[in-house]
Amino acid sequence: MLKAAELVREGYAPVAIVSGPVIYGIHECDLAIAMAERAGYPASYFVAFPHNAKSTVEEVRDANPVLRSRGVKHVLVVTSDFHTRRSGKIFRAQMPDIDFDVVAATDPHFSPHGWWHDREGEKTFAFEWMKTIAEWFGV
Repeated sequence: MLKAAELVREGYAPVAIVSGPVIYGIHECDLAIAMAERAGYPASYFVAFPHNAKSTVEEVRDANPVLRSRGVKHVLVVTSDFHTRRSGKIFRAQMPDIDFDVVAATDPHFSPHGWWHDREGEKTFAFEWMKTIAEWFGV
């Protein structure tokens, strides 16, 4: 979230469209925007994109009309560093007429240089690979 806010502040994007499914009855995007505001970023940097998607594929399908209604031609997708390859591939496949660049944001529970030293890193690695393999088989 803060990586996206930094990109807006530095002029790489006019706004950050903040995605978020429902968690405990509140959309994650609303929680993330509030957190970024507490960190000193203005609300004008963000556009909430609440959804009920349960997967990256569903999230991208839901994002398609949002991006098209804004007339975007180029998107910076900010996601966890372990998720960049798969998310970029899904965005590009769903909307081939839009240019997507994927920006890695660090995740406090995963380090690409030592994920095997931490249980959360091991789980993240395993789940991301399972999702990648499932994607290969169209599951």
